[in-house]
Amino acid sequence: MNGEEREPYASITTALVEWRGGDAGALSRLMALVYAELHRLAAGFLSAERGAVTLQPTALVHELYLKLPAVQAIDWKSRAQFFSLAARMMRHILVDDARRRRAEKRGESVTVRLADVDDAQATTPDLILVDAALSRFASKYPRQALVVELRFFGGLTAEDTVEALTAIGHTVSLRTVERDWNFSKAWLQNELGGR
Repeated sequence: MNGEEREPYASITTALVEWRGGDAGALSRLMALVYAELHRLAAGFLSAERGAVTLQPTALVHELYLKLPAVQAIDWKSRAQFFSLAARMMRHILVDDARRRRAEKRGESVTVRLADVDDAQATTPDLILVDAALSRFASKYPRQALVVELRFFGGLTAEDTVEALTAIGHTVSLRTVERDWNFSKAWLQNELGGR
């Protein structure tokens, strides 16, 4: 990656640090830098779920924005760290939305794709079941669960996942992230039993 490509990454990190320091305009600058990528991630995730998810990409990003003040005090180190947290927050937003809709419809299933972007033939398990399975998985395999969160919910590449994990204290290689991703998908597919 050349210096020009790295510049937006550095600007994101700078905005995060300034925001943490209390700069009132830093969150607006941050959102200007990350909005398009967050929207693209949300659109990509939700596009495969026609009819299954009621949120639109813009609404998902705006819901995330409303929740960001709760994480202002984090010791921000990188763009990847931000997207790691955004992935976790999007997961909770989507699960909360699924639970709300399930309560309204009294048990109607809500589905999401549990697959690598290369695997278009995957089953579409219930989002609430995926969340519960991922929580069980995290109790045994916390780093691997983070990989799922970053790749599946956050839409990060394997390379960005390495960066995000490194930012929060996990020393991993690209190969480790790829192995974790493959292991995690297999474990979750087995746990969900083809639902």
